[in-house]
Amino acid sequence: MHKIQKKIETIMKDEGRPRLSPLSAVLYALSLLYSMVVRLRAAGYRTGLLKTKQLPCRIISIGNITVGGTGKTPLTVLVAELVQRLGYKTAVISRGYRGKAEKSGGIVGDGRSILMDAETAGDEPYMMAQRLKELEVPILVGRNRYEIGRLAVREFQPDVIILDDAFQHLQLARDINLVLLDGKSPLGNFHLLPRGILREPQSALKRANAFILTRVKQADADAISHLPANLEKIACDRPVFRTSHTPYIVDVFESHGSDRNAGTPSHSHGLELLQDLKVFAFSGIAKNKDFQQTLEDLRCNVEDFMEFPDHHRYTDEDIQSIVTAAFNTGSEFLATTEKDYVRITQWVPLPLKLAVIGVRTSFGRDSDGFHEYIKERLARLEEQPQAP
Repeated sequence: MHKIQKKIETIMKDEGRPRLSPLSAVLYALSLLYSMVVRLRAAGYRTGLLKTKQLPCRIISIGNITVGGTGKTPLTVLVAELVQRLGYKTAVISRGYRGKAEKSGGIVGDGRSILMDAETAGDEPYMMAQRLKELEVPILVGRNRYEIGRLAVREFQPDVIILDDAFQHLQLARDINLVLLDGKSPLGNFHLLPRGILREPQSALKRANAFILTRVKQADADAISHLPANLEKIACDRPVFRTSHTPYIVDVFESHGSDRNAGTPSHSHGLELLQDLKVFAFSGIAKNKDFQQTLEDLRCNVEDFMEFPDHHRYTDEDIQSIVTAAFNTGSEFLATTEKDYVRITQWVPLPLKLAVIGVRTSFGRDSDGFHEYIKERLARLEEQPQAP
């Protein structure tokens, strides 16, 4: 390890960079190794040494180049709604990360009924199945997107398949690559894993057809009209769309002992419901602090906040800790995310009222432009021959 560190320090010195701490040196070395593997894999698909497979329908991929939440799931829902309303039969495929069906694959929802629970499907696919059931859009999960795509074709004959979080899944060819970038910090510290948050080198962005800048407040929209300067050379000819995340109250559940039916959610509440109320919040998502900030922006009095790792599977002890802490703070409401709610349904109703907060993707002023972009791209694809 000492020899590795000395070698790296020599490289850094030659490049005019400051010396690294032992931990930073190890992370730097692992990042170099990871970069080499990723570049070799991408080159394999680019040169044909590794085979890219085709499905007999159009494929839209929604993904990013960093780890952590950039809003892929809300955008996947929005694009599925848009494509379906344009008259195309649509299906959505997700990996089903950390769900029991991730390896084996399967149908989460057939567009009429939900066939898996959240633990089996994964929280995000289950959530999408609930949101898209009204439009009869089937949701499938599986690590091997090609095989699950074949299942989708056999069962549902879609015109368009939308892949959730698939920018790096090069095994399956796609017709439209939509890449999300956090408007505040699109590339993190510009280093690959594990030293930074990049899944691939910046050059991988050349595969994108369009970029979606997320978390852009409408007040900043005019200032953020292009990609950051360091990305313009890579993607100067691709369209850039700006989005913000718009919160809304999905459901409100009454507490134990309420005169109303506590097991039946109410869907008619506006965001003003929580204003000036004492709220105890909890979440297990990629960016818990963003959820806390959302509640504060809604002018809730957040008495305390309990955070868990992304995709956390709640236990009896977790729920008891949340409820106890909420009572100790004198809170009137519990609040959590839609993604967390699907992992705690077995404990609902709770001893306190529960507000479930969801997020929609809003294109704001770019809405018409994005809709027209998708419409025109799909129309042009219809004129091209499809894979058998």
